[in-house]
Amino acid sequence: MRTTLWALEGLEHLLLGRGQRVARRNAWAAVLEDRRRARARSEAERLLGSAAAPPKSHATIPGRPPGRPPARPRPPA
Repeated sequence: MRTTLWALEGLEHLLLGRGQRVARRNAWAAVLEDRRRARARSEAERLLGSAAAPPKSHATIPGRPPGRPPARPRPPA
């Protein structure tokens, strides 16, 4: 793997000028940073969404005790 990387860097050195190599590396670093921020943002949204959501219980159904699921309808006979 490292040999391939060194070969690619050598080829890059031959084909591109110094400014283009720096620009390419800076662009790749920016892409990786954007991906890291996107992962962090989605994780934060997931945590905030789960914290803001009310607990799932059946206590909101009038006449039902908390924690008891609604009765299933009976199949037609």
